[in-house]
Amino acid sequence: MSIASNGYQSGFGNEFATEAIAGTLPVGRNSPQRVAHGLYAEQISGTAFTAPRHANRRSWLYRIRPAAMHGAFTPFAQPTFHNDFGTGSVTPDQLRWSPLPLPDAPTDFIEGLFTMAGNGSPAAQSGVGIHVYAANRDMQGRYFYDADGELLIVPQQGRLHIETELGVLEVEPQEIALIPRGLRFRVALPDGVARGYVCENFGAMLKLPDLGPIGSNGLANPRDFLVPNAAFEDVDGAFELVAKFQGHLWRADIGHSPLDVVGWHGNYAPCKYDLRRFNTIGSISYDHPDPSIFLVLHSPSDSAGVSNMDFVIFPPRWLVAQDTFRPPWFHRNIASEFMGLVHGAYDAKAEGFVPGGASLHNSMTGHGPDAATFEKASASDLSKPDVITDTMAFMFETRAVIRPTAQALDAAHRQRDYQACWAGLRKHFGAK
Repeated sequence: MSIASNGYQSGFGNEFATEAIAGTLPVGRNSPQRVAHGLYAEQISGTAFTAPRHANRRSWLYRIRPAAMHGAFTPFAQPTFHNDFGTGSVTPDQLRWSPLPLPDAPTDFIEGLFTMAGNGSPAAQSGVGIHVYAANRDMQGRYFYDADGELLIVPQQGRLHIETELGVLEVEPQEIALIPRGLRFRVALPDGVARGYVCENFGAMLKLPDLGPIGSNGLANPRDFLVPNAAFEDVDGAFELVAKFQGHLWRADIGHSPLDVVGWHGNYAPCKYDLRRFNTIGSISYDHPDPSIFLVLHSPSDSAGVSNMDFVIFPPRWLVAQDTFRPPWFHRNIASEFMGLVHGAYDAKAEGFVPGGASLHNSMTGHGPDAATFEKASASDLSKPDVITDTMAFMFETRAVIRPTAQALDAAHRQRDYQACWAGLRKHFGAK
């Protein structure tokens, strides 16, 4: 059982209107007394009703059955997917992990989620949960929604066929999917196996950053974000609805597919974006602009200029700066950084940081290029550009300390010798 994609509309945060059957959408009103085709009208709101017009996010759905129709919820056991970030001490050590191993037993997207770290909470409506996933089967008879936050999904291996209430997203590695808070969906695996990363955003909805002095063009362009056209299934059966609510998972019986929206209009919708379309900005004279030039999306906080969460990528690009150490420099940062690698190699690490792996450098913890990268870059010929190709790294950056979970610290795939990558940095002071 699978819903075919019905195409896409272009734009981020736009007002969209789409119907899988002609005549579904009412004209000039949202909730007529009688909806066409015997459907029900239902609104899903991602912001307060009274949010300013430019920030107000909601969609009207015209569906076969209302979302209220399901059985009572009972606890659902998936012990590796949670928001338990602990309350004790947090190590300032640099941390790094190899890829999450692919499962041997049949494991779907929800069963394959493994929580790595996070901060804040759904109750506080701020912070993030950071997860990885490894799966080898489709979600069968199971649907999921996250009432705690929107989900930013970053595939690393294997395509995802994501069927949502509002349409279908076909997402491959080097693309991302953004699933709004509360929207129901199911994931199938066209390639049989899949692995990747998920950021669960508890704070304000992700948005495109303002460009400031960059001007009107650059970074991620709104038109490159694709929102699905309406696609639905009208299926009865014994299904399961899994919900994440206040950090815990719940399940309920549901006698029909909840992916039954025949038409919808609004600006609260899932979307996908191809990271390879990012318009990279850089220096053509000397030194480095700050890594905020790689910002794709951010979740604003209550402090101007400080994000609840930033999503940053490091794509293919040219490095041409003169009299400059071209790789990312050694630094300590007030923010905390969780980094992953989707494809290729990362230019600041010679080995150990591989596709599917991850690293965590918390607030004011020193980090930067390893010894091999430093020596190579220090002796490189700056009369020629460095053309960085065949790579895609990313970072989830937050204003609060990212607390690693106990299971991530204890994981067999954690690289416990990570600090050794800097051990070869030699003292050059006084050398001729």
